[in-house]
Amino acid sequence: MAADMNADMQNKLMQFQQIQQQVQVIGQQKYQVDIQITELEKTMDELDKVKKGAEIYKSVGTILVRNDDKEALKTELEDKKETLEIRVKTLANQEKTLKEMHQNLQEELTKAFQQDEKASE
Repeated sequence: MAADMNADMQNKLMQFQQIQQQVQVIGQQKYQVDIQITELEKTMDELDKVKKGAEIYKSVGTILVRNDDKEALKTELEDKKETLEIRVKTLANQEKTLKEMHQNLQEELTKAFQQDEKASE
């Protein structure tokens, strides 16, 4: 029975560590998407300041292409921002779920280790 408990605890400990790593990865992804959203907001603010008739360029891959339709460009940027905001919400939900799982496993492991210590005494 003790061997089974030990294997179960090892499995939970491994799950605990994997979830911890997943939370870190999701946090990094969320941070990167937040940066992209901030950059888009700054770009849209600058685009609003551009006077009518001014030349506007957008980045396509590694080149800049002239864009004569300011409103279409604004719509494109807003759509991209909306998509990124949805991605951030999805990542936040995943992060929340994983943190809850992490917390539950931590509690289970703590109880199991405490019971092991009492049994050893």
